[in-house]
Amino acid sequence: MDAYERITRNTSEVVTEEEVRALSDDPDGKRAYVGYEPSGVLHIGHMLTANKLIDLQEEGFEVVILLADVHAYLNDKGTFEEIRATAEKMKQQFIAYGLDEAQTEFVLGSEYQLDEEYVLDLHALELETTVARAQRAMAEIQRGEHAKVSQMVYPLMQALDIEYLDLDLAVGGLDQRKVHMLAREELPSVGYESRPALHTPILADLTTGVGKMSSSEGVTISMEDSAADLVDKVNSAYCPQTATPEPDDEGNERENPVLQIFQYHVFPRFTEVVVERPEKYGGNLTYESYEALEADLESGELHPADAKGALADYLDELIAPGREVLETQR
Repeated sequence: MDAYERITRNTSEVVTEEEVRALSDDPDGKRAYVGYEPSGVLHIGHMLTANKLIDLQEEGFEVVILLADVHAYLNDKGTFEEIRATAEKMKQQFIAYGLDEAQTEFVLGSEYQLDEEYVLDLHALELETTVARAQRAMAEIQRGEHAKVSQMVYPLMQALDIEYLDLDLAVGGLDQRKVHMLAREELPSVGYESRPALHTPILADLTTGVGKMSSSEGVTISMEDSAADLVDKVNSAYCPQTATPEPDDEGNERENPVLQIFQYHVFPRFTEVVVERPEKYGGNLTYESYEALEADLESGELHPADAKGALADYLDELIAPGREVLETQR
């Protein structure tokens, strides 16, 4: 595949195609980032965006990971001391997961977000942004009915980070779209250029296929999971024999999370996937593309139980290095 195809594969949205194509024409030395609140343990959502960062590194991008300690503080996630200790642990997990350490810059938000120039620019951005616009952008972090002032400042800082980290490309889950659109709209109002963005998909709830998989609600997959944990979680996952399930009894749209994980986690990291089966059931199946695996599931050639067994094995291979890092951090 060419540079543009690799840069944009497995994304839900490219903003804008023209701008990202221009970057793909000369990607060497370009800078892309994702920002994460330090949470201690990488979960499957972190890993999905990390897979995209690995794609970008393979095309010559320099990657910046913002370990957003100030954002976490504004979101009431602990003291600065606690948050920074957590950030250091996450840094080692990202490297274990497969990011190229030589091409990855880890930055704490407090390294620059408390400087006078940044604070004054933040105030300037506050003057240009309406309360209604800030509220739309903060929807993903607001907890409960009563928003905090800090939660309105949070997305404005995310917008300003794109300038202060000297970025060419912003990356995030589709839940970050409102923030990136805010940045594109408002950064020019304080004298800075807007930047393009890539948005990765949101994985469906593992057990129902409805809504999003969440580390705070329901079942998720993380680097804390043992091989046995992964088997249990994947075996209990919702996996109909189709990539386009019917809505549930209440009319909620559904996805197939097992297929999503194959598409966004396994195939980007492995050149082929082998599904092991006894000879009496037809023997092993080998896939060099996600599309071939999906087609076999749809046709009945691949049974969901066999797909789940393979998925647990490949997830364990991806997660094992990070699990070892976690064990040394305890």
